[in-house]
Amino acid sequence: MCNDRNFLEQAIALAAANLAQGGRPFGAVLVREGTLISAASNQMHLSYDPTAHAELLCIRQASQVLASNRLAGCVIYASGQPCPMCLSAMHLCGISRVVFAAANADAEPLGLSTTDAYQQLCLPLAEQRICIEHMAHHAVPALYQRWHAQHV
Repeated sequence: MCNDRNFLEQAIALAAANLAQGGRPFGAVLVREGTLISAASNQMHLSYDPTAHAELLCIRQASQVLASNRLAGCVIYASGQPCPMCLSAMHLCGISRVVFAAANADAEPLGLSTTDAYQQLCLPLAEQRICIEHMAHHAVPALYQRWHAQHV
């Protein structure tokens, strides 16, 4: 627990520094076996990249450092509750644990919550605000089969 608090405080310090530099108050650190692998703050204000969230940047950095797209055994400490995009990335790369300081309920009154995105993703595709269309194409199954044959 002591290390949890230390790593979480590092994420919060990154968030505070980012806020002081004109960014959003989000920071994250990624740890494996008690060792800091990567650290980042939200960079949307600098890159104009809406995916430049602290957690995703940590994942990208850690993947480079560890030369792997699988991050099993890693823990992400975040100043705020991860958004659906970041949480999805964590699931996809195998992050084992997430610890966050502020929940969406804390962020909601201040316009920093991602609750709406979570709610949209829980709806059937046809009911979401974004028009999502499935347009099947005959070439794609063969691509998937070729990939599978190369990786099994």
